[in-house]
Amino acid sequence: MSHPTPTGQSTADGFVSADLYTQIQQFYARQMGLLDDGRPDDWADTFTTDAVFAEASRLNEPLRGREAIRASSRARQERLDAEKIDFRHWLGMLDVRPQDDGSVRTRAYALAMRTPRGGRLEIFASVVCRDHLVRVDGSWKVRQRDLTHDGSGLD
Repeated sequence: MSHPTPTGQSTADGFVSADLYTQIQQFYARQMGLLDDGRPDDWADTFTTDAVFAEASRLNEPLRGREAIRASSRARQERLDAEKIDFRHWLGMLDVRPQDDGSVRTRAYALAMRTPRGGRLEIFASVVCRDHLVRVDGSWKVRQRDLTHDGSGLD
């Protein structure tokens, strides 16, 4: 049975096309690269203006709106710079599900790693990342991100 979307990006088995899957993989590679390269403002621009960023196991309340996300990512980058820590993200096991409105919902595993300059690599967190991505002016943006840390007991 086919599961078409308005953009025609699904296949007969309900999976997205290779083209759409590649677009989403490239989006994440660029987005995480911006964060890992110490560009919090550019990274924040990959979220919609009304985005919600929820990390239940670490934050009390979700961040609401791009500017709140921007402020948080700037503060994080300042801490990393002051502590001389390199931070990297690795996403895998990406599942992309088309929605009837042309948006996509994704689920991926993510490892967050940090390395003090001159020190050893440490896996900081293992999380499940669930996103709702939408097209804005021809580019993918995160409308909602929900992170769940392994071992937190939260689903």
